[in-house]
Amino acid sequence: MSDADAAPTNADALASLQDVLDALLGPEGCPWDKTQTPETLCDYIIEESFELVDCIRSGDIPGTAEELGDVLFLLLFVATLSQARGDFTLAEAFDTAAAKMIRRHPHVFSDCTIKDREELLRNWERIKRSEKPAETGLYASLPKGLPPLLKAYRVHSKAARAGFTWETDAAMAEHLAAERAEFEAAVAAGDDAAMAEEFGDYLFSLTEYGRRLGLKANACLDGAVNKFLVRYKAMEKLAEARGTKLDDLDMAAKNALWDEIKAAS
Repeated sequence: MSDADAAPTNADALASLQDVLDALLGPEGCPWDKTQTPETLCDYIIEESFELVDCIRSGDIPGTAEELGDVLFLLLFVATLSQARGDFTLAEAFDTAAAKMIRRHPHVFSDCTIKDREELLRNWERIKRSEKPAETGLYASLPKGLPPLLKAYRVHSKAARAGFTWETDAAMAEHLAAERAEFEAAVAAGDDAAMAEEFGDYLFSLTEYGRRLGLKANACLDGAVNKFLVRYKAMEKLAEARGTKLDDLDMAAKNALWDEIKAAS
């Protein structure tokens, strides 16, 4: 096989994508692309990242490749615009990432010895905090824009690594029951403000209980939502196949369809 027939390398593919982006931003390029800034691209990065996660979790390999390409294109877009205005280059971003990973993995790149996973995570957190001495406190580097359930998970994870958590799962379960009781008391009292506060406390504690069991609340909830959507769409199709519309059925008929779909799934 000649060199011309060889599969393109990752570097070749990156260079090709850069050529496409340069053309879009060039004199004869796309008017929309040429008005973009790193700031205006943020929402697109978030949206495409969610689409990528959906494909990964659903096991859609072709979709994962496509959505990963979309995310990489947007990240390259940001890097190109940032370089154009003198902020940093893509090479500098790569070098920063490589140096950071080497620094945070002394058990791989130096003589440091780590005895278990917990020590590894504590060491990672210590190194991470030392990198930004101007930022003080355990949560100084916590991103403000994290989705709430993921933020709760990160908050609990950091607290646990610092040794601030329930000593046993039984103690955690007891606390969770107490939080639920407080929420139910607020509901019984009809106190809207207390209901909101106690429901938040209950979700926050439930997230920690799941974390201790190796579960991520955001992923679990996403799975539950997707399961509901699949079943509801199946209900709609089944109702249509039987000559009616789901919206026209009474609650008893809808429940019967739900039970039928649930039993078959």
